Amino acid sequence: MGKGEAGPVGQKLAIALAFGSSAAVMVLELVSLRLVAPYIGLTLETNTAVIGVALAAIATGAALGGRFADVVPPQRTLGPLLLFGGALVMLILPVVRWTGQALARDASDLVFLVLAVTLFAPASLLAAVTPMVTKLRLATLEQTGTVVGRLSAYATVGGIVGTVLTGFVFVATVPISTIVLTLGAVLVVVGAALTLLLRGVQAAVKPVALALIGATLTVVAPRPCEVETAYHCARVGADPDRESGRTLYLDETRNSYVDLKDPTYLQFEYIKSFAAAINGSWPEGRRLDALHIGGGGLTMPRYLTATRPGTKNQVYEIDRAVVELDKRELGVRTGPDLAVTVKDGRLGVRSEATDSRDLIIMDAFSGLAVPWHLTTRELITDVRRVLRPDGVYLINVIDNGKALFAKAEIKTVQAVFPYVAVIARKDELAGQSGGNFVVVASDRPIAVPAIAGRLEPNMELSDQPAGFVGDAPVLTDDYAPVDQLLTTYSS
Repeated sequence: MGKGEAGPVGQKLAIALAFGSSAAVMVLELVSLRLVAPYIGLTLETNTAVIGVALAAIATGAALGGRFADVVPPQRTLGPLLLFGGALVMLILPVVRWTGQALARDASDLVFLVLAVTLFAPASLLAAVTPMVTKLRLATLEQTGTVVGRLSAYATVGGIVGTVLTGFVFVATVPISTIVLTLGAVLVVVGAALTLLLRGVQAAVKPVALALIGATLTVVAPRPCEVETAYHCARVGADPDRESGRTLYLDETRNSYVDLKDPTYLQFEYIKSFAAAINGSWPEGRRLDALHIGGGGLTMPRYLTATRPGTKNQVYEIDRAVVELDKRELGVRTGPDLAVTVKDGRLGVRSEATDSRDLIIMDAFSGLAVPWHLTTRELITDVRRVLRPDGVYLINVIDNGKALFAKAEIKTVQAVFPYVAVIARKDELAGQSGGNFVVVASDRPIAVPAIAGRLEPNMELSDQPAGFVGDAPVLTDDYAPVDQLLTTYSS
């Protein structure tokens, strides 16, 4: 047996089972992050919690799998483990989506709890596979180190392969539902084959029936996405009150609003503040060289093209599928006045020539948070390099409660630009509530009266935000706890 093929499970099959079960756990972990995003968002805390659940499941499965391997012959439990694991995998998607649709708006914590339970159960069963096959491969004490080390190594490699394939291939090419169904089906087939081989037909009936139920529920479960992108659950919704109005939803948030017939129509409050800042900073109709970090529905590039003929818009949008959705359903046409490049915004800024842009707009979000690497002093310093001496930098910041992140971002901008102003509602500037803050920064004095005169009646502009910012930290590449600042607003 030391050379590998004696006993009920040969060496090659044992390696394949350890490799495959570990790969399946990592696929589940990454897919679970995508499943929960449309209902509770995707932040560092969400990522951490899902990873924690997966690791707890792996630890539990490994411990219980090893214990039961010493009590019950593994050849009796190995096949059913994979069978039930596959059946439970097929139940994850319908359970999470139905729960999310029913409760997400009022009980996002409950949605996550449901996900945690539905992820923990199959992940634990799959994690028990490696100690089971290890037990089957052990013939003598002299082999223990070799067998345990070999199977542990292949299990680790399987986890790596599952992670890489999911992150780089699966999520980017096929819908989440397809990934879940395929993974569940593969586990069921392998589990059924092992059960038939090691125990007979009768032991496979119940878990196969459960898998069929899960597959059926997955097919009929609600789908929150029109398009499952590499980063978002995306869809476009029609405005029932405006025939040509369209809203782009990314995950659980309204990302952009566009009017297909009238690009000058602006609905979102912060977008109107962007327009006020632009029109107050330059004469009407003057063409601009504009750079947009984050595309969304491309509302501002359309507006600038319509109101300032000859304006050149360069957009950096990281999500290719969102760009394709814009073209397909929002009527976006690229050309001399609009260039859209699929690229991370920070890399886009880095590639821009010095003193090449009049206007830079930062409107990039992952869920409700600006990606941390687009908030730091180093990034803002690079933005200043790209702007012309009379250029203007605009940032859309969303925050809650005490607005700790908004204050930190304003403080960071003040560390780079000599002139900084903030547009928000009066209660927001008083620190009484969170909301949308539009930060205006420049190397030239900000045209406060001209901008303020163009704002909506409920909006105010403050060019002395020091009292609002207080002792907020400056965000750097070495220290930018964006998600934590956003989620500790009630402290």
